[in-house]
Amino acid sequence: TIVREGLSCLLSTYPEFQVIGQAGDGFALLEVVKDCAPDLILMGIALPKLAGTDAIRLIKKRFPRVKLVVLTRHSSEEYLVDAFRAGADGYVLKRATRGELETALKSVLSGNQFVSPGIVKGLITAYLDTQGSSDQESWQKSLTHREKATLKLIAEGYTNKDIALMFGVSVRTVEKHRANLMNKLNIHNTASLTAFAIEKGLVTS
Repeated sequence: TIVREGLSCLLSTYPEFQVIGQAGDGFALLEVVKDCAPDLILMGIALPKLAGTDAIRLIKKRFPRVKLVVLTRHSSEEYLVDAFRAGADGYVLKRATRGELETALKSVLSGNQFVSPGIVKGLITAYLDTQGSSDQESWQKSLTHREKATLKLIAEGYTNKDIALMFGVSVRTVEKHRANLMNKLNIHNTASLTAFAIEKGLVTS
């Protein structure tokens, strides 16, 4: 309760945010979301009564427009992947600075995904564990020029709409490029695409 109230006070100092509800467990969180209709939720992953990942799945199913940022001490790839698979939009470590937390919330509200920089190395390691045996250059041969450009922009945090405007194409076309990327690289979430792009030197961490 003390930590939650402390976070509430911190968030209240950001002029662009307004705290409209709090919850002490997973089931209470579902009720708060139903009653308050927030734009964004900042939550833990180890919630009482209802696991954080289960709460995320239910919230995303019932209220798909709500953005979810996980704030946790867990830096392992297992927790991060589970959170994003459940539907989280951001993942921030509790050791993050005030500025990093603010950046994460703004980024997620803008339609991007966010992962604490301190976890990026772990993402790359996790990717290499499962994909590292493949031909180092074959991915370049399999992707078109536009797909490579799309991969880079996705990794840099741009939305499909942003990329469509840059390329002068429809959002549907960008969505097709994204789907082709995931199929060709056998990568099925944005966080792993970002890790792949960083590992290949398309973007920096």
